[in-house]
Amino acid sequence: MDFELRTIPGCPNSGPALELFHEILAAEGRDSESVTVHEVASEREAMELRFCGSPSFIAAGRDLFPAGSAPALSCRLYRTGLSAAGLPSSESLRNALRALD
Repeated sequence: MDFELRTIPGCPNSGPALELFHEILAAEGRDSESVTVHEVASEREAMELRFCGSPSFIAAGRDLFPAGSAPALSCRLYRTGLSAAGLPSSESLRNALRALD
């Protein structure tokens, strides 16, 4: 399965997101080195990819956290309990990956 991390230029969560993706993929027994990083650089590309913000975790071409928002070259927030953060929780990412099977 192909895994991709989509980000925007200068995203402060890009590095931590990549580390989290590698960590959870390895914990789930998946090829953690197979993650491709794709930097989305234009609004047009964001529209074509249906990119809902940075960072986005993609598996087999599907966003692991589908969003109802319009595609945009922007930051992304994830629900973490009662608040929001720039990354999903480890548990949320793990559950999203498990739902693929």
